[in-house]
Amino acid sequence: MGSLPYLNLMTDSGYNVIIIGGGVVGLAVALEITRRFPRLRLLVLEKEDGVARHQSGHNSGVIHSGVYYKPGSLKARLSVAGAAAMVEFCREHGIPHKVCGKVIVATRADELPRLEDLRRRGEANGLTGLRLIGPEELRELEPHASGLRALLVPSTGITDYAVVCEKYAELISASGGTVLTAAAATGIRRSTNEIVVETSRGAFATSALINCAGLFSDRISRMAGDRPSARIIPFRGEYYDLVADRASLVRALIYPVPDPRFPFLGVHFTRRITGKVDAGPNAVLAFAREGYRATDLNLRDFVSALAFPGFWRMAARYWRNGFAEWYRSLSKPAFVHALQRMLPEVRENDLIPGGSGVRAQAVKPNGDLVDDFQFVPSGRVLHVLNVPSPAATASLTIARTIVDTATFLSE
Repeated sequence: MGSLPYLNLMTDSGYNVIIIGGGVVGLAVALEITRRFPRLRLLVLEKEDGVARHQSGHNSGVIHSGVYYKPGSLKARLSVAGAAAMVEFCREHGIPHKVCGKVIVATRADELPRLEDLRRRGEANGLTGLRLIGPEELRELEPHASGLRALLVPSTGITDYAVVCEKYAELISASGGTVLTAAAATGIRRSTNEIVVETSRGAFATSALINCAGLFSDRISRMAGDRPSARIIPFRGEYYDLVADRASLVRALIYPVPDPRFPFLGVHFTRRITGKVDAGPNAVLAFAREGYRATDLNLRDFVSALAFPGFWRMAARYWRNGFAEWYRSLSKPAFVHALQRMLPEVRENDLIPGGSGVRAQAVKPNGDLVDDFQFVPSGRVLHVLNVPSPAATASLTIARTIVDTATFLSE
């Protein structure tokens, strides 16, 4: 869309580096390259008519603290520093944000040891101010919440990542980079001296390529002649919104204690930067990689998932969780019942259908879910194959790590 302020088309199709994907990670990588290597000619290719049209623009807007992630993992190391970097970026550029904190609420006795484990894990990851609180203090922070105990996580915040992405793109353009929208990659040809990316808007030559295609990162990898070790399986997260006159039930963020065997955090309450309060999401298999509605079906995406042995092995392992998620998706009373564990006053009439998002979950052939970030070099190509939440939170620190990994940029 040529009217976008960050679009800066160049007549010469030769670039030093091309990034496929105009989501939060691809744009953050591009921004890092313009800062570290200002003389490189850089092009970001985005298939939609604007940036952040999928995962980056359909998330909860939470600036995650890093409390959940395994100590020593990339997620843990990058999210804690990334959250601080994101808050500073928002401050510097006047992007609405708020460090509001959140409570993780244990509502059953068997969740109390897991809550203590989360506290220890968060402290091991470098978080400060974590505190276990009782029901009375929980009520002081969230007057309508109920639980046996809760973990206070004061460093959690909220922002709008679509606005963050627009600012990333603006800064890239101001530094001489190009963000080209409505340019879907349709083919990649690699030779000794160059890589040619064929798109719906022409072919572009480069000496280096970084694949940040998110939901399609595995397909771009195969398009480049590589064989990714995992397949992207899309999961749709569906939200309800609290009606305006009941939004006061939630001051900030209220989360359940997550099941450590499952990568999703469970239905929770999130007050967005706009003041609206979301409730959700569930996590159900999507029949399309961009399937934001239950009726959306892309035959190629669906067959690709069903034909992958890892999908069936994953399904055999997590079918009970999957059935519960599907049931909550189909039954509003079941969805509300899950929410009432933490917020007993919420009723069906308090909730109206909200938005949805699709998570790109990488699954191994043995059915294991790829939990940590995954960056795979292949010559002068780097594939970013798994960057689930907290990718938006940690995008600036993820970008630094990706650029560090792409050593060919400095050659």
